Amino acid sequence: MSRTRSAMPSSIRRFLQSQSSAGLVLMGAAALALIIANSPLGPNYETILHVYVGPLSVGHWINDALMAVFFLLVGLEIKREMLDGQLSTWPRRILPGIAAAGGMMVPALVYLALNRGPTAAGWAIPAATDIAFALGVIALLGNRVPASLRVFLAALAIIDDLGAVMIIAVFYTAKLSLPDLAGAAIAMAVLISFNRFGVRRLTPYLLVGAILWVLVFRSGIHATFAGVMLALTIPMQCTPGRPDGDSDSPLHKLEHALHLPVGFIVVPIFGLANAGVAVLALPAEALVAPVTLGVALGLLIGKVTGVFGFAMLAVRFRLADMPAHAGKRQLLGVALLCGIGFTMSIFITLLAFPGSQILQSEAKLGVLAGSFVSGLLGYALLRSVGAARPKADPAV
Repeated sequence: MSRTRSAMPSSIRRFLQSQSSAGLVLMGAAALALIIANSPLGPNYETILHVYVGPLSVGHWINDALMAVFFLLVGLEIKREMLDGQLSTWPRRILPGIAAAGGMMVPALVYLALNRGPTAAGWAIPAATDIAFALGVIALLGNRVPASLRVFLAALAIIDDLGAVMIIAVFYTAKLSLPDLAGAAIAMAVLISFNRFGVRRLTPYLLVGAILWVLVFRSGIHATFAGVMLALTIPMQCTPGRPDGDSDSPLHKLEHALHLPVGFIVVPIFGLANAGVAVLALPAEALVAPVTLGVALGLLIGKVTGVFGFAMLAVRFRLADMPAHAGKRQLLGVALLCGIGFTMSIFITLLAFPGSQILQSEAKLGVLAGSFVSGLLGYALLRSVGAARPKADPAV
């Protein structure tokens, strides 16, 4: 077993294992939030989130500051995968790239088919995949899922995250403050100069990155985007003359340092603070509201249709190869898991409907329902396929 596992690069194996474990913790945090919100403690739950600590409420510290660390890690992963990972060459990018494109476009179209006017602002909510949740479900399946499909899912989710970051920057940016935007541009220029002049210590990057966060927060662009901007300037090259390879790269060191706190602290806190929908207090019509249905069906139908359909078209027209040791039903199962859109979907919900608690609750309800059903169906399908063909993937 150890020999076969070594066929999978250790860095990817560590990434998948940590993301899978973090997904299970996130599931627990989301479930706890739902229980609290629908218990007698619900009012206290809401009150705590609105308590001000300094210039921001607890909820804003979580969504604007803590999540900037999450987006910093997302940016580091995107950069690493694009330069020296599963997305470093065009042949590796084609299948997950095409599948991710379909997985973003089709859910948005499903949502827009049910929503017009002000609620159309939520079109991007079902477009994102939660890699931690999805890999958490895969972790429950053990070796029933081929290693190639796990890597495919991880690569697709990275591209998904890149698309979500671009959507947030372009479509969910408020009125801009030009002086603060100019200051953010200067901070970015300083960070880029650090990179160009060979600065390899992380401290200068993080100090200027903190200033960048403040300026971006004040500029009108969502503050979490500062995390991605900072990540793109972190050098991936190792210090000249050092023999220890990736471990000496500033990017790898920072990414390694952030994985556990982000996966097991930042994202679960975000889930605990934002998944608490008081379902019992919602009017009955909220269950069939256009926003609720648009998000739920976008994740459940749009995601699987986009990911699986576009992937099969790519294979059919020989633009890419099917993942090794995987069949169509297994690919369909993974496409269903892509309908788990928790962290990024809820985050976009907050940006799409900033002034409406009702629309936010409906969108969150749709996220939870669509993600739960997608995860359940994906798990059941992959479990049945794996049980029928237990020796289909000797590489795992």
